[in-house]
Amino acid sequence: MSIIMAVKGLKEEIERVLITPEEIAARVRVLGQEIARDYRNGAAKDPYGRPLLVVGILKGAIPFLADLIRAVDLPLEYDFMSVSSYRNGTSPGEVRIIKDLDRSISQRDVLIVEDIVDTGNTLDHILRLFRARAPASVRVCTLIDKPVRREVEVPVHYVGFTIPENVFVVGYGLDYAELYRNLPFIGVLKREIYEEARVANR
Repeated sequence: MSIIMAVKGLKEEIERVLITPEEIAARVRVLGQEIARDYRNGAAKDPYGRPLLVVGILKGAIPFLADLIRAVDLPLEYDFMSVSSYRNGTSPGEVRIIKDLDRSISQRDVLIVEDIVDTGNTLDHILRLFRARAPASVRVCTLIDKPVRREVEVPVHYVGFTIPENVFVVGYGLDYAELYRNLPFIGVLKREIYEEARVANR
């Protein structure tokens, strides 16, 4: 961890606020309404009529998922999956499952909740894994979509906010080196914060 990160307040390390807490709350309410409407009007395919299964991708999606499910006026259950991209010279897009789901998704309606979709590599891996388990349907909801970084095209059915610029965003679950997740807004991290850490770790 860099000296700057260790001694400065988290908010002082934010270049600017992109999305305020009020904007997040308002958008989450709308997403919840859209999801409930869609699953009432044909998106649900479970032949047994079981509740929607919402799958949060750890760790970043936790704040978003917690607020989102309270905005969805439907019977639902939730579960979590934790994944990690391989590093240290291995090819991009390889993903390791750290924690798998606790239940079967066979013939279930599944809604994957992500904090951010950027390259699409991790989400693509998760979708292929899920489809092999024969769910009734799979949809994706992400808090942040960053299409400028996309390497693999993936379906995203519900988007909180689209960020057209290639900036490093943190807050409301999004992190850098496990910090900033607890900020109530989404902001742009100052470049010198992660540049200093990158140099120190060479």
